[in-house]
Amino acid sequence: MAEADRHQGAPVEEAAAEGGPQPQGDTAHTCHSARCEHAAPTKPRIRRRTRQPRQRDRIRNVRLTQQELDIITAGARAAGLTVAGFLSHSALAAARDLDASAAQVAGQRQLVAEFFAARRHLAQVGNNLNQIAKVLNSGGEAPQAEAVLDAVRRATLRVQDATTRLLDQSGGAA
Repeated sequence: MAEADRHQGAPVEEAAAEGGPQPQGDTAHTCHSARCEHAAPTKPRIRRRTRQPRQRDRIRNVRLTQQELDIITAGARAAGLTVAGFLSHSALAAARDLDASAAQVAGQRQLVAEFFAARRHLAQVGNNLNQIAKVLNSGGEAPQAEAVLDAVRRATLRVQDATTRLLDQSGGAA
């Protein structure tokens, strides 16, 4: 009899898997589809999520120029943080090093801004290089290829220079 009444290859008379419905003799409903019109209505499953306690419960407002916000947003994105997390992390790092002079902080800020500008420039010329490669691979001609390759070289040197200066300023720690 188990062979005649099978549901997706499993005999209905046998015990169901852990957590599944258990058969109850001949009156058991054998259709397990939620879309079945003769199935008894069931409560939808609700998955409860445990909330983490809020760790940062103090709020401060900061006014920034658009240029400052752009630089901070780029820094946060590069660090894999939210803007708020990046601001908190940066402020805490600066507060912990009270010996740093205002000139050092300004120099670091300028160096980080240069580093991000160099990365943006490299991305732009890399995009141009990809466009030229596409034209060349499809059999076209790209007379501007040498100029773009020179721009890629200059942008790469700019990023390398900014990286070297950043590492030298931080004492070589990577």
